[in-house]
Amino acid sequence: MADVLALIDANNFYASCEQAFDPALIGRPVVVLSNNDGCVVSRSSEARQLGIGMGKPYFQIAGQLASHGVVVRSSNYALYGDMSQRLMSSLEPFVAELEVYSIDEAFARLPRPRCGDLSSWAAELRSRIRHNLGLPIAIGLAPSKVLAKVANRIAKGDRCHAGVFDLGREINPDPWLEQTPVEEIWGVGRQLGRWCRLRGIANARQLRDMASGELRAKAGVVGLRLQLELQGVSCLPLEEGPTAKRETCVSRSFSRPITDAGELRQAVASYVVRAAEKLRHQRQCSGRLTVFARTSPFSPGFYSQAAGTSLPVASNDTAVLLQAALPLVALIYRPHKRFAKAGVLLQDLQSQEQLQHHLLAPLPEAEQQRRADLMQRIDGLNRRYGRGTVQWAACGLTPGWMMRREQLSRAATTRLADLPTAWAR
Repeated sequence: MADVLALIDANNFYASCEQAFDPALIGRPVVVLSNNDGCVVSRSSEARQLGIGMGKPYFQIAGQLASHGVVVRSSNYALYGDMSQRLMSSLEPFVAELEVYSIDEAFARLPRPRCGDLSSWAAELRSRIRHNLGLPIAIGLAPSKVLAKVANRIAKGDRCHAGVFDLGREINPDPWLEQTPVEEIWGVGRQLGRWCRLRGIANARQLRDMASGELRAKAGVVGLRLQLELQGVSCLPLEEGPTAKRETCVSRSFSRPITDAGELRQAVASYVVRAAEKLRHQRQCSGRLTVFARTSPFSPGFYSQAAGTSLPVASNDTAVLLQAALPLVALIYRPHKRFAKAGVLLQDLQSQEQLQHHLLAPLPEAEQQRRADLMQRIDGLNRRYGRGTVQWAACGLTPGWMMRREQLSRAATTRLADLPTAWAR
């Protein structure tokens, strides 16, 4: 039997993580908010049934949420990131190949048994993940990635499928493809979706069967590949290793406007520290750094500015990146401007294993190793005891501009002080 592709994803991931560590939330409507408690970014199934829209600003619907007894949580990225790693690690023993696609989604390849039925495998996987992590997952099975996405959508949309749908076992998949709007197909963007609608292509079956020449004229080889995937021909390989990033950005909106140059320096320093941690995790170094800041686009006198510099030797050393970034703050700062957001962009990324050194700025090997060991120790302490355990003085001690998260739950898997405590009598 041919191999089958599966799309496995966690349902309502952020909200499900909150419910997994607070049993009192199970069965209750839960929503999770974006940065600074701005908008709804995740909803439990109970909250969906109440008609709470994704992306709705919290201040507009706070009264509605309270009247329905909806539990509100701020985004707990430390918890969600750790739960994502645990989820992906738990999937690996069940599949032959695994591609981590996003924080809550993974594509997998596995052999189809001679009987063709994978329901027992899927049921065991769902049970294991639910038991070990407390997370509900949905599984879509099909001959190709795009069809696996369609199957996963069906698995989540109808309870009678119990979270699993095998499109490859359907004798006639056309009725299911006809239920899939063209805009909901993985790989169809807004422009292509509108183009299809104007030509009467409203669903996945019609896109699969339309004239290939017309689709190629609009979307090129990418469009043809998408059509072949809908026909059950696997054209998109699994990417088991993460693709090397070309740039890394860290930016945040402030909980309140910043007008002081010192506070803006603290914010930029905090983002540089976080960006450097990301670089080391990616095993990359940056050769160029850009700092940017802007006021609110909804306020009069909108101002946005950026300044950048190149490093003589690409680096992921926090001290080196801070030394390059902080002087740039003076170039973009303007008195009396109410800054609402700032960030740092790291570019010209290189692998730290193949780092190109500078002939005129040599760094002794012993010193280079000492700095690398120091960064490793700092990262290790912050991972074990919680981010910010070891902090850089340039970031400030108790900054008042930090992202607002008034409904934040505990980082129960990444901070010792937040470990759940059980009392027995």
